[in-house]
Amino acid sequence: MTKTNSLKLLGLSFLFPAALFAQSQPPIAVQQDRWAIQPDGSINWTIDNRLPHNDHIEMSGEKVSLWVQYGVDTSGRATLDRTMVFPTFRLLPVRTLASMTYNVTDNDLPRFLINDKLFRYGVYNASINTPMQEQVTSISQHGIMQVNSTIGKDQGVKLRRTLFPSVKQPLALEQWEFTNAGKQPLKVEMEYLRREVKPAKERNTPDQHSFFITTVNEGLKTLQPGESVTFVIAYSAASADRPEVKFSADDELAARKARVKEISSKLILETPDPLLNTAFDFAKLRGTESIFLTKGGYMHGPGGLRYYAAIWANDQAEYINPFFSFLGDDVGNKSAMNAYRWFAKYMNPDYKPIPSSIIAEGDGIWHGRRDRGDMAMIAYGAGRYALANGNADSAKVLWPLIEWCLEYLHRQINADGVVASNSDELEGRFPAGDANLHTSILYYDALRSAGMLGKSLSLPAKQLKEYAIREKNIRANIEKYFGATVEGFNTYRYYKGNDTLRAWICGPLTVDIFDRKEGTIAALFSKRLWTEDGLASLAGNKTFWDRSTLYALRGVFAAGETQKALEFLQYYSRRRLLGEHVPYPVEAFPEGNQRHLSAESGLYCRIFTEGVFGMRPAGFNSFDCSPKLPAEWNTMSLKNIHSFGHVFDLKVMRAGAGKLQIIVTQNGQEKKYAIKDGATVRVVL
Repeated sequence: MTKTNSLKLLGLSFLFPAALFAQSQPPIAVQQDRWAIQPDGSINWTIDNRLPHNDHIEMSGEKVSLWVQYGVDTSGRATLDRTMVFPTFRLLPVRTLASMTYNVTDNDLPRFLINDKLFRYGVYNASINTPMQEQVTSISQHGIMQVNSTIGKDQGVKLRRTLFPSVKQPLALEQWEFTNAGKQPLKVEMEYLRREVKPAKERNTPDQHSFFITTVNEGLKTLQPGESVTFVIAYSAASADRPEVKFSADDELAARKARVKEISSKLILETPDPLLNTAFDFAKLRGTESIFLTKGGYMHGPGGLRYYAAIWANDQAEYINPFFSFLGDDVGNKSAMNAYRWFAKYMNPDYKPIPSSIIAEGDGIWHGRRDRGDMAMIAYGAGRYALANGNADSAKVLWPLIEWCLEYLHRQINADGVVASNSDELEGRFPAGDANLHTSILYYDALRSAGMLGKSLSLPAKQLKEYAIREKNIRANIEKYFGATVEGFNTYRYYKGNDTLRAWICGPLTVDIFDRKEGTIAALFSKRLWTEDGLASLAGNKTFWDRSTLYALRGVFAAGETQKALEFLQYYSRRRLLGEHVPYPVEAFPEGNQRHLSAESGLYCRIFTEGVFGMRPAGFNSFDCSPKLPAEWNTMSLKNIHSFGHVFDLKVMRAGAGKLQIIVTQNGQEKKYAIKDGATVRVVL
């Protein structure tokens, strides 16, 4: 196959250096979807013969996280494994992982009987002459999980399981709705169950906790043809000062639906590609639902059965909080401000590093890898958040933290003019040297934001001039220190002595450093780094972390390689939303078994706000807009943006050869900007 044909088949217009071409063909495979997008915005898996199949998903509320391992075996029977995490019910010793957690298997549930015959979740019972086999027909997801089945040889009984967390209470619910699809009356029974489990008093704080499994509407029901009945199984937590939850299952379901709808209604992506629109909507949900109301305030938590009632300098300060400044969700913004306030409590006159993580509702810290570049993460995220949030009072609260972090980083500048740190956000999993690229990149962008923020706050010109000098110096030193030819690509080394390609070479592209964009983009999408699951953390290694892939896709859009970025974004989005492990971006593999850690979903959304639409905060009511409209699209929009102190819509459309029109709609009034394709315009609201 010729080079021209190879590029044409991949739909790419980027021209690679000939010497690199052989290793620059990405292994984009044809993907077979397991799931399909539905008209209501959900995704649905219609069960076919590709069995067995197992997956897991997490759903969160302010006081509980519900993790469900679900599967369908070769005969079509369902299995569900539920794990409830209660972040504010803490155990001892004080540590990150010490949330009260309980697992419930199918065997732990109350028994169900149909026409006096035992139905045990589709499992054959040898004591019954006519075993009642369950056949799963479909599974759907959109903030609420539903498993649809038929029961019995004649399929005269239909069953719908609905699983979801409470929005406000330490409670998760599972509804079993049976429908008589036959022609004769049907008896259905759920037996009564009440089970209480208590950890030892010595392991509880501040008092002893209880975990309950209880039934609602249990008993024997007779259904006429066409009639239905719903039984409820509740999983809840309580303690001496927090009594057992009282609830209405219908009200809890309505509240969950309303919360999902509320999140979906803001920052709406509209493009000609339903796949991207839906993946964006799902990512908004996962990124925003995983916020827990703790005694230390609202804390966004990654989840994954490990990370709750705690905040991190990367996940929260760097990744998700800048997204919340565009979404406009009240709980999201409260969690963002709270996270920065918590980090600010650890500022000190000796400029000792702020801990990497505040854990256990604020009762402890984790600082196991010392300085991972955390101050750069905090300053970067807080600066972008303060500008885009558009609230001067909030920015004044954040400024001392930003200022302190910038001074700390200035004191860490090494003899080569870049920022030294003990490790990076991968915490020693891969070498990072004494100074890594990502930390210096974040410091550079934090200085840029600080200059614009300081101007908006009317801070002393002398201080802002000093930041500008430091910004110029670190920009030059990044090129001198990290700029290198690695494995034949004109890109960056991740640290001094690094001679193997690393995923985080994408960082400069996300902060508008495009000096080495051709070689960097070629390296990112080469066989050495790009895998079927996105970027390998280290070339030749099977480990991947979605966070670097999401950064890279944002950066490649920002660099103007729109068609190439779109090709890989569509591939990635299809794999995560409709493939074998759905429906959100993941953290890592093999570590963590591809947990749906929630901050990665915020990074997915930022591909669009900062990459595709090119929105870079410039002031409390302004941003630079450098849209990247794909060649096959005539228009794209972000609607109901809550940012820069305003609520507005942003639309980009073609306006002739090589020209674009940007339309900002606010309070029914339109403001139009005409630019050349690839140019930047300052939008003032």
